[in-house]
Amino acid sequence: MRLSSRLDAIEPFYVMEVGREAEAIARSAACDPARGGRRMIFLNIGEPEWPAASGVVEAAKATLDAGRTQYTGATGLPALREAIAGWYASHFGLDIAPARIVVTAGASAALQLASLALFEAGDRVLMPDPSYPCNRHFVAAAGATPVLLPTTAAQRFQPSRAQIASAWDADTRGVVLASPSNPTGTSIAPEELAAIHGFVREHGSVTIVDEIYLGLSFERQYGRSALELGDDVVSVNSFSKYFGMTGWRLGWLVLPEALVGPVERLAQNLYICASAVAQHAALACFTPAALAEYERRRALLRERRDFVVAELAAMGLPVPVVPDGAFYAWIDVSSVTTSSWDYAFELMRNAQIALTPGRDFGRAEPERWMRLSFAGPLDDLREALARWRAVLPTNKVAA
Repeated sequence: MRLSSRLDAIEPFYVMEVGREAEAIARSAACDPARGGRRMIFLNIGEPEWPAASGVVEAAKATLDAGRTQYTGATGLPALREAIAGWYASHFGLDIAPARIVVTAGASAALQLASLALFEAGDRVLMPDPSYPCNRHFVAAAGATPVLLPTTAAQRFQPSRAQIASAWDADTRGVVLASPSNPTGTSIAPEELAAIHGFVREHGSVTIVDEIYLGLSFERQYGRSALELGDDVVSVNSFSKYFGMTGWRLGWLVLPEALVGPVERLAQNLYICASAVAQHAALACFTPAALAEYERRRALLRERRDFVVAELAAMGLPVPVVPDGAFYAWIDVSSVTTSSWDYAFELMRNAQIALTPGRDFGRAEPERWMRLSFAGPLDDLREALARWRAVLPTNKVAA
């Protein structure tokens, strides 16, 4: 069987390999209490501990009971598009026309649709290193070439206008950014984002911003949508993170008006529509009770961030940029290892904690970095970091 050559540009998702090993160890004697083992603590998974709000679950049940499981339009339920527009108005002071919103089968489908609609063979698309690996693979699957721009802590692990201008050439079609970012939890400063988009606009190209963690911003100066820069920004968002609906596979795009029709045509042919049950249920995300619950959860995540960053610093494991959103800490482990990949497996075996090494997220010193998800319970975070501290060389723990 001959495989498509496009697969040559798609690297393995290494975090899955780490996850498989963590699961295997979790089933082994090392984690069997009857044999003196202890449970695996999973800090490698980018998933909030909380499920969808209770009202969302009840809405899904009611949808099933009423038999409202037929196809929706490819752009999504009109009522859901209006509810999303209302959320932008109430949370960000933005007037977004519902007609510019396309409901998708998760943010992954949103990024795929945007990439297929905008990029083709021969195009170059700039994005930061580190960044979420699937973003570059969606670009590559569309036939274009993702170009990773190495970033530093001094840049908040985000690209600058000067860096983008330096990398730009006649074949560059646009940029794909993420704010807040996975894996760093850092956002682009609003003035820098405005400068980047201004440059891209001058060159007749496109700015795509992955904003799936926007609802989980902790700092007022960064918790702003790129959509405030104008109607020509493409924004990707999701019900997975802030709204706790990871497995429901529901997201959305906010598009320039001229792009809605082409994206709708792609969606019709690729998957017809997003899950009708998930869409009807998601309407309950915007009730006052549900929104209050999401804000309570956001506050808890901020507390966990503060605990984790301080504790890691005390262990001699710095997080050079305090995450201002999402639920990740990007940890410099160069003082204890030259290979974060090997070290991740050591920690699973010796401390029964699972973290994500930097290999997935780019090529800029990946062996120096590890990602920790603080989306789990605080007690688990305390126990995990205590275990990690116990296996550190004593001279690496800060006084």
